Amino acid sequence: MKMSKKIAAAAAAGALLLTGGLTAAANAGTSAAASAPAAAPAAVPAAVPAADVQPAPETVVAQNRISVGASADAVKAALAKCQADKLPFVTVALVDRFGTVQALLRGDNAAEHTIEAAQQKAYTAAAFGTPTSELAKRINGNGPSIADLPGTLFLAGGVPLKVNGVSVAGIGVGGAPDGALDEACATAGAEAIAAGTAK
Repeated sequence: MKMSKKIAAAAAAGALLLTGGLTAAANAGTSAAASAPAAAPAAVPAAVPAADVQPAPETVVAQNRISVGASADAVKAALAKCQADKLPFVTVALVDRFGTVQALLRGDNAAEHTIEAAQQKAYTAAAFGTPTSELAKRINGNGPSIADLPGTLFLAGGVPLKVNGVSVAGIGVGGAPDGALDEACATAGAEAIAAGTAK
């Protein structure tokens, strides 16, 4: 029994010695790392200078746009015309000549597809500067045609908006049972902008 106590005591002393040695070694590594010189910071890349382009006809293009207020008035007027014609289930979109939506108004119970139809008709009218009812007459034959251009829709219901004869936007209506009805509403929206500028 005395022998087992001596063995246990020796084992405990050995464990302490081993633990102390490991701790000392770990502390030595930490202090060595702390005393080592810090690595030089990575070089920060120089800022890329911005070119300050001065507005001039040969470098900057001025762009006419329909204002947000006029756009809102136009889509409201177009939808009001459709509602008066008992067509509340249409969508009206006004886009710039690049197809970016400026204003959109979805009528009560207008189906999801009317949103895309209105946008595409508006863009088609704006891009070509011609009502989509006229463009639809140019589609013939079975081969590739302008009707294959992405984002366009050659059905009646899109009307271009022009400034000094140049197309700057388009208004489109989708959802009526006939494209001529869509176009009548889109025309009412375009006329609302024209009336606003005449004031």
